[in-house]
Amino acid sequence: MKIYDIQKTITVITLTLLTVSCEARENETTANSVKQPVNNPVNVNNIFNNSPNITYGDLIIQKSSDYIMIPVNLPDQEQDANLDLNLSRSYERDKKTYNMIFYHQKTGETQLLLDKKAIIKDYKLLEIKSKDKPNKEFWLFQIIDKDTNKDQKLNNQDAVIGYISDLSGKNFKQITPDNTQLINWVILPSENAILLKIIKDSNQDLKFTDPDNTNFVRVNLEKPEIGKEIIPNELESKIKSYVIK
Repeated sequence: MKIYDIQKTITVITLTLLTVSCEARENETTANSVKQPVNNPVNVNNIFNNSPNITYGDLIIQKSSDYIMIPVNLPDQEQDANLDLNLSRSYERDKKTYNMIFYHQKTGETQLLLDKKAIIKDYKLLEIKSKDKPNKEFWLFQIIDKDTNKDQKLNNQDAVIGYISDLSGKNFKQITPDNTQLINWVILPSENAILLKIIKDSNQDLKFTDPDNTNFVRVNLEKPEIGKEIIPNELESKIKSYVIK
């Protein structure tokens, strides 16, 4: 073989080795760029940070009902920045209730009372006793479900609306007007009705502190709906004119 051919062969081999080496380095660089995100993986648990932990309160059992009620609470009330939970001590329970599960003891059926974010400020089992009819029981709920004072929180400064349901949590009906706070109530057994005292935000100052804005609404429990005020504005004006200052 001539010297020229030998040199040519060596040159070809050298160029081939250099090409392979460059391709290897390029492949390594590409591989490293693909693997880079693995060195900083996304924390999958962060995806669920917006989903609050919940706890369940003590079982609520009524002898007259086949349903057991299970309150839905939060383990740490201070963690939720969107809810101010400084409710009145007279209504305060061990945990604030955000929903209620109704569990049927015989069938195992479960259902939620609410399909929205809210605070169940208080709830009472009420009974209408009648001589001519079987006794009737129902739940009365005081619920905060709208930020009526526009402070980006749900708290006891907002409207507190009255709702009722049967013992199964069904037939859930609002019975006091929007933008009011339910204060107390009295049952009228002979009329199968309930009178509820409310305080209104009549001057639209986003507050429920003016005692002049109280009134009463009557609700027929045969066909429950939002009650109408029983003291009309005209009568109230007349009453005020008779008051001695």
